[in-house]
Amino acid sequence: MSIDFESIIKRLKNIGIVPVIKLENTSLACPLAEALLKGGIACAEITFRAEGADKVIKDISKNYPDMLIGAGTVLSVEQADRAIDAGAKFLVAPGLNPNVVKHSLNKGIPFIPGISSASEIELAFTLGLTYVKFFPAEQAGGLAYIKAISAPYGNISFMPTGGINENNISEYLLFEKVFACGGTWMVNPKLLEAQDFDAITAICKLAIDKILGFEFAHVGINCDSENDALGVTNSLSNAFSFESKIGNSSIFCSDKIEVMKSPYLGKHGHLAIKTNSIDRALYHLKNKGFEADESTKKTDAKGNVVAIYLKDDIGGFAVHLLQKR
Repeated sequence: MSIDFESIIKRLKNIGIVPVIKLENTSLACPLAEALLKGGIACAEITFRAEGADKVIKDISKNYPDMLIGAGTVLSVEQADRAIDAGAKFLVAPGLNPNVVKHSLNKGIPFIPGISSASEIELAFTLGLTYVKFFPAEQAGGLAYIKAISAPYGNISFMPTGGINENNISEYLLFEKVFACGGTWMVNPKLLEAQDFDAITAICKLAIDKILGFEFAHVGINCDSENDALGVTNSLSNAFSFESKIGNSSIFCSDKIEVMKSPYLGKHGHLAIKTNSIDRALYHLKNKGFEADESTKKTDAKGNVVAIYLKDDIGGFAVHLLQKR
């Protein structure tokens, strides 16, 4: 079995969060998977810190084949084989054991080893790896350390794990060399023990909301002509003392109202929504039934998407996603 490493990383990057799960009660595997999916998270790292991890991986992989399931705390060749045989699509470890990494790669399975030093990064490079786990993230120096240690290594990307929570995950993911974050807070052992899967789903939804960071930017109003647009902005300025700024295709009245000089997308106009990551937002929105209109995509000099519209209007308004700066 051979799995495309880049496709695995792309999917992890789009999801953004990898729940790290220690599951003692293997009978809860499928209910837990269902809770994660309902919460918008279609991946998990099942750690070998608990007996029966391979059974959990096998049960979820069989019943939820669309989920991206990996094995964590893979410390030996024997554990790697058990994980692979159970259906794990990628393997993760807290450290870097060259023998286990080579064994996994020889079997065609991506391996994300844990590192916390420049020497370990260089060892990862010698094994052909550019994606690593940074562990334990907060205890080892956090985001500031990642920024410092990654500076000499242009092609390294990190999955910080350890001390990541709902309060700091967005900051980590805003750094371009962080492709995803691992965390345990979404699947609290007490919630598992109580089998409170609704609570787990709610925490997952909140986590996704945090990393997407949706924020209303402005409303666009369609007008038939420049004169009509000037009439609208003059009325708003006279009534509310909003400052107007005339552009090529529109007039901004304050920073929240854009008046179009001619009709554009949307029956009435558009709603602009800022997000921390357009690519990640589009992935999660697609899972909710919202598709992007690729013909409207705008990119920066590096090819990163900075603006795009969704295909369908909401309430007569086109929806315009904007990348936060």
